[in-house]
Amino acid sequence: MSNAPLMPKATAVWLLDNTALSFDQVADFTKMHPLEIQAIADGDAAQGIKGMDPISTGQLTRDEIEKGEKDPEHRLKLAESKVVLPQAGKKKGPRYTPVSRRHERPSAILWLVRNHPELKDAQIMRLVGTTKTTIASVRDRTHWNASTLTPMDPVTLGLCSQIELDFEVQRAAKEKPTDQEYGGATLLPASETTRKDAEFEPAGSGRSEDDLNLDAVFAKLKTIGGKKAEDEDEE
Repeated sequence: MSNAPLMPKATAVWLLDNTALSFDQVADFTKMHPLEIQAIADGDAAQGIKGMDPISTGQLTRDEIEKGEKDPEHRLKLAESKVVLPQAGKKKGPRYTPVSRRHERPSAILWLVRNHPELKDAQIMRLVGTTKTTIASVRDRTHWNASTLTPMDPVTLGLCSQIELDFEVQRAAKEKPTDQEYGGATLLPASETTRKDAEFEPAGSGRSEDDLNLDAVFAKLKTIGGKKAEDEDEE
């Protein structure tokens, strides 16, 4: 196997002192150079190191050692561990900012507040690695260094990447409700204009269908037509 045992030098010391394995076999098992194993056997290296029994630690079996002692070409195999350790998951926490760049965070916050007001405080905290109190002081101009703060791009300062900034901006744009723009006056639908309701009659007319006299209307039209004909004769 490609994995090396724990404490390879101490394991090599124990194998050289307690087994008849060859230098090449010990070197292959401990992932060390054969010349280094020879130096340990000669007492030129690993002086004062106490040997560690790989059998007691479960890294090697006695049967495997006996196979290696009988066959010089046999290569020892590391025993599989009976204990399975869970993989350590990545802990979520505030972004770490180097000490040399922490004094630049207020300038980056001021830039984000001015250029991207749609960003929430939580998003600015993720980008810059700051606190909500600092963001509030920069917004309200109550920061102790507010008079000398200069807006600076956090990407240029190295506090976040352009991809991270674009992601937060797009996310804030999606969450922001869109304002309905006024498109001007529009015509009423036909269902409204064709209704026979009194509310659509001109105010103050006071007339109804009963007041309309067709004979009077035609008489008025004849009068108008007659006057027009008389005017043409006079000319």
